Amino acid sequence: MKKLIIGAAVASVALPAFAQSSVTLYGVIDEGFDYTNNVKGGKVYELQSGYTQGSRWGVKGAEDLGGGLQAVFQLENGFDVNNGKLGQGGLMFGRQAYVGLASDRYGSVTLGRQYDSLVDYLAQTTANGSWGGYLFSHPYDNDNTDNTFRVNNTVKYTSPTFSGLQFGGTYSFSNDTNFANNRQYSVGMQYATGGLLLAAAYLQANNPSSSAIGAINNGGDENFLAARLRVIGAGLNYTFGSATVGFAYTNTLVQQPLSSGYVGAITPSGGATLSSLRFNNFEVNAKYQFTPVFFVGAAYTYTRTSFNASSGQLHPQFHTAGLMADYNLSKRTDVYVQGGYQHAAGDKTGSVLDVAYVPGADGVSSTANQLVLRAGIRHKF
Repeated sequence: MKKLIIGAAVASVALPAFAQSSVTLYGVIDEGFDYTNNVKGGKVYELQSGYTQGSRWGVKGAEDLGGGLQAVFQLENGFDVNNGKLGQGGLMFGRQAYVGLASDRYGSVTLGRQYDSLVDYLAQTTANGSWGGYLFSHPYDNDNTDNTFRVNNTVKYTSPTFSGLQFGGTYSFSNDTNFANNRQYSVGMQYATGGLLLAAAYLQANNPSSSAIGAINNGGDENFLAARLRVIGAGLNYTFGSATVGFAYTNTLVQQPLSSGYVGAITPSGGATLSSLRFNNFEVNAKYQFTPVFFVGAAYTYTRTSFNASSGQLHPQFHTAGLMADYNLSKRTDVYVQGGYQHAAGDKTGSVLDVAYVPGADGVSSTANQLVLRAGIRHKF
């Protein structure tokens, strides 16, 4: 018996020391009932999936390589609860798919399909990018703060946090003989101290969705098809006690627009040619945590659009408002009600911009106004 004990002890010492690693399976299921008015002259009652957060499941992991260095990966799938279909144009891992290295001291470099810097840094200062979701997006999600598109073929750098400051950027290859065709690059930063969060980001995409192998191609989920898409923005949140207030500004330039990816062509009437489209979005938002399990949030966005056509410059405008109440039944399950309203005003262009469209609605409004109401349940695992 003594020999067996000694032998086991020697064997345990002789075994190699394996590096620590972890793999986590996780997900979100969001389902709810929607009511939308003014769609093709009628009303729509429907079940819809993935509004406060996109329904998803994923796996992520890390392996300790020693010296503060890790190998990291993440694969994330989007899906529709109602019919089981894949999201993001039918991609298996359409939300995220990347592998890379992460260092405590130097930051991380990851390669694959990822979020851009607008999503990573600026979106958290908006209602749609923090607590509200889809219905609180800016018109047509023109600034991508609600993740309408991801970027393929992407190299991303994320810095460590230096006294509350973090920054990073992405570059997405075209994978084409034309190096600049359907490529993307972005940069962003955040600074957090006490209850204050400051953020800014910039993105440019050349000929987005012009090729199936390039940086942006989500099978129709992308927001605009154009010669160039350029977005710049900044925002802040401030938390004091149970309240959080925020402001965000984004400026989106769409040069030589061809269409809006999920709404249809944006073309002026009378045979005029549209050369560029610019959205200026001004958002104010607020959230109050009444108890640890119950909050109410509200947001308002004013959007001024510059519609530059051969017939002249016009300025359609959008007033978008949202209200939400959320109650946690447990640490992983909550129920909520929310509503989104939009009013289209300003100059008439003879295009889809003359009518309202709340992101997430069944279709564009048949009038200048549109209302979407939703009651939902969300479960996280």
